[in-house]
Amino acid sequence: MKQTIARGTLLLFTWFAVLGCLHSITLEVREGNSTCIKAELSVVLLITYNTSSNSTSVQVPLPNTTTVDAESSSCGAIGGIPSLVATFGFGHTLGLSFSTNGSLYSVDTVTLQYNLSDSSVFPDANSSAVVTVVSSSVGIQAAINTTYHCVSATSVIVGGQIVTFSDARLEAYMPGNDLSQTETTCAADQSSTPSPTTTRTPVTPAPTPAPTPPGTPERGTYSIDNSNGTVCFLAQMGLQLNFSYVSQSQNKTVQEIFNLTPNLTSSSGSCEVNRATLVLSQNGTTSLNLTFTLNSTTNKYHLNGINMLANWADMEAPFSASNTSLDYLRTTLGRSYMCNAEQSLAVVPNFSLNTFRLQVQPFRVTTNQFATAEECQMDQDQMLIPLIVGAALSGLVLIILIAYLIGRKKSHAGYQTI
Repeated sequence: MKQTIARGTLLLFTWFAVLGCLHSITLEVREGNSTCIKAELSVVLLITYNTSSNSTSVQVPLPNTTTVDAESSSCGAIGGIPSLVATFGFGHTLGLSFSTNGSLYSVDTVTLQYNLSDSSVFPDANSSAVVTVVSSSVGIQAAINTTYHCVSATSVIVGGQIVTFSDARLEAYMPGNDLSQTETTCAADQSSTPSPTTTRTPVTPAPTPAPTPPGTPERGTYSIDNSNGTVCFLAQMGLQLNFSYVSQSQNKTVQEIFNLTPNLTSSSGSCEVNRATLVLSQNGTTSLNLTFTLNSTTNKYHLNGINMLANWADMEAPFSASNTSLDYLRTTLGRSYMCNAEQSLAVVPNFSLNTFRLQVQPFRVTTNQFATAEECQMDQDQMLIPLIVGAALSGLVLIILIAYLIGRKKSHAGYQTI
């Protein structure tokens, strides 16, 4: 586990270091002799994928050989959707689609397509599939006839992966062939602008109130379908994320307890012979991956990997935590795992996952229903305690009754017949 944490720390360190030295690329969508979309920016992808033994993450900066796919890109003529599709490497693409309300334009969706058969990027991948993921929660917008400008890193969670833009200048619905001189500055750059120096009387700040605990999370039902449309992974559970991050508004590390809300959470994933992964995404800003592996020798399966990504407005940097050497929820193949009691699954020192009223079956789901459940030890203990207390009370009542009968018999023996 220490090695996993060290690798995760090194990965994050490398990721943010690279953001400071990425080269900028220029991409243009043209129609005839006119440019309708132009972008000058740096982009880095953080992609998590499965190998034969575990899950791993790779950092993929968009290279300076990235080009615009003219056939897939569009200026939006004749009712089409304005879009910029960049292609790079061996079958990888990154697409941005735009919309406008007349006064503002915005990036509607970010679409990422990556080819796992590219061994130079995804070494030891256990699949050769071309994966496509989409996010509709982006937060990039600007006034019409102005250039969107954002030096700060802006991260978007796309299907559990992270796309980070930095040093970005882009414009859609362009009136000319070059970016407008008038700019719309992103909120992150505005908040990072230093305030004028003023002399103030020192004031003792009021203590920051402790956050109100969110209570028990709502229980959600999540499933994955296989290629023939039948359920191959079934889960019912309430989930609570317990982690710490650096808050921009408070300028310090804060502890967050966050409940996943089922009606705001989408589920996806994959079912393989010896591996199954459930991906949960809430509002495009929080993603949780749960990976189960099956030991075909012992016919036991367990939760061995948990990966969490969060990109909230108040975070100084996106939060990422991963551990692929866990051993939780161990159960026999052909049965489901059940635990009604609250469990706290430690992932890394600053992140744990709390589960409530959990029942999960990642393999051999039939008729879209759970198989017979194996209960966790905590549930068994909770059932055993009332039995022990009941037995103790019954024993106590029996002792009192016996003592009463003995005492009554002695009291009758003290009388003589006259």
